[in-house]
Amino acid sequence: MNDLDLLQRFEPIIFYTQGEHFFPTSVDRYIRDCSLWETRPDQPATRLTAEDELTLQKLIEPRFAPHGTVHYLRYVEQLTPLEAAKFLARHERKFHRSRGRLARVGLASRIVDALFSITLFLRGRVPGGTAAAAAEIYGEAQAEKEEYVYYARVVRQNGYVCLHYFYFYAMNDWRSSFHGVNDHESDWEQVIVYLTEDFAPQWVAYASHDFSGDDLRRRWDDPEFKREGDHPIIFAGAGSHASYFSAGEYMHEVELPFSAPVTRIWRTLQKFWRDTLRQGQVVEEEQKRSSGVLVVPFVDYARGDGMQIGEGREKKWEARLLPDIHDMSLDHPQSWVHHYRGLWGLYARDPIAGENAPAGPKYNRNGSVRGSWIDPVGWAGLDKVTPPMSAEASIQKRTEEIRARQRKAQAEIESKTSELRGLGLEAESMFDVPHFKPIYSDHLKKVDELSDEIAELQKQIAIDHALLESLDAYSDRLARGNRLPARGHLKAAHHPTSETTEQLGRLAEAWAAISLGLLILGLVLVLLIAPRLWANGIVSVVSAISFLEALFRREAKELIQRAVSILGIIATLVLIYEFALPLLVLGIIALGIFIMVDNLRELAG
Repeated sequence: MNDLDLLQRFEPIIFYTQGEHFFPTSVDRYIRDCSLWETRPDQPATRLTAEDELTLQKLIEPRFAPHGTVHYLRYVEQLTPLEAAKFLARHERKFHRSRGRLARVGLASRIVDALFSITLFLRGRVPGGTAAAAAEIYGEAQAEKEEYVYYARVVRQNGYVCLHYFYFYAMNDWRSSFHGVNDHESDWEQVIVYLTEDFAPQWVAYASHDFSGDDLRRRWDDPEFKREGDHPIIFAGAGSHASYFSAGEYMHEVELPFSAPVTRIWRTLQKFWRDTLRQGQVVEEEQKRSSGVLVVPFVDYARGDGMQIGEGREKKWEARLLPDIHDMSLDHPQSWVHHYRGLWGLYARDPIAGENAPAGPKYNRNGSVRGSWIDPVGWAGLDKVTPPMSAEASIQKRTEEIRARQRKAQAEIESKTSELRGLGLEAESMFDVPHFKPIYSDHLKKVDELSDEIAELQKQIAIDHALLESLDAYSDRLARGNRLPARGHLKAAHHPTSETTEQLGRLAEAWAAISLGLLILGLVLVLLIAPRLWANGIVSVVSAISFLEALFRREAKELIQRAVSILGIIATLVLIYEFALPLLVLGIIALGIFIMVDNLRELAG
């Protein structure tokens, strides 16, 4: 089976959300509508090639420029607000957003959401109307010739056959069309299917936002992973095009830049509150993904109720093979994958890169090679997982290595024991000889160090013996066809939220929309009406808003418990501060009485 046949046999089926504007397309058609630009440090951007002149051959020409230079493409010129409105009126979408995005999170997250919106004006952002203009150009090209393209390659690495699929979109319009995090021209997404060398499927890994390593992948027999025959099913996020294993709506929390110190302090306080003060419930990290404090809540819609592309569907894939990892020939029709390191869309000068266009399948935005390209097995955390067909041989090899280590350790123990006994005899001979006093203590120190080394070797032999027993039992388990749990490797699996369970009602939605504004207005009124009592006023306003927030989120009981505990701690600290000396004297007296009572009990038997 050649590489193309293999890729088509396992090519995924993608389910989109109703209202999606963009679907995987070819780069050559995208390039046809692009211009090529260059921006150098502290200089305005300059156009190198106009949109009607750019070809793939011109795109891959070498370009020499100072460090810090960015090459990028421009797909569209933005529409005016009126033109964008006319476009949306002509292309009515069936998408409906979920009610109450902000009602699903707390007041603190809504404050951060407002701050995040402000940062869009302070940092680089894709101009308004860009998504509508891109959708219009893409729609015209689809009307001229409908196509659904993926790029792919086959990589053989460490006992796995990696089927690496790439999907190129003309635009990521998550923010402007679906109330998400960002917009950027063009979008590259990737999926890898991992086979053993006999072409038996074992794992799949879907790229999805900030997930990495083990959390990217699911085993072929995982109940969450859906497929039709040998074809994995992907549920694509609306506008973001992120890949999910299950249909639904996914809550994402985007942490603000430079907020890591605040998050660390908050987690320390949480740990003290739960573990030391025994307040609240301990949440297992496996059940709840840890998040930051200054985070912005967003919904990624991967409902799967829109267009479907793939085997057995009305829309079919067109596969295009990428060159081999070492094939740097300029004659390959997809040689751009190696030779163009620039961005595939607008460089918005966003310092956190969220609104900048991505680089291609092989490169990061800074021109370095992607980990998924150079190491597809390690990208999904499979570098530590032995393929099933190689497991028995690997267990035998590892067993021999451990036994050899045991033999080596045993030989070292015998040698060191002989040396230790010699040192012990020498120490005994020095014990009552006066002129050995200067070196006797050093000699004893050598005895202790050598004794510790022998104890460590004995400990390692015991551990290795237990490992051999464990490997032998695991070998028997595999021989019977019993594998480890399919989801045992997951640390923070992401699950869709349910609109029916997460929704708190229209009143809660209205409160979520106005609560932040009420908080600001209340603080302003306090400063205007009672400036001398500003501290009490601020505490009163914040307390009232917090209590109403807890009522709408059905957390009033927990809020009252926390408030009582905090007030109790404050009262204790005040008492300690006011009566520090008497408390210290009483404590010393109590300690003295306790010591006497304890000693008398010992004398009494």
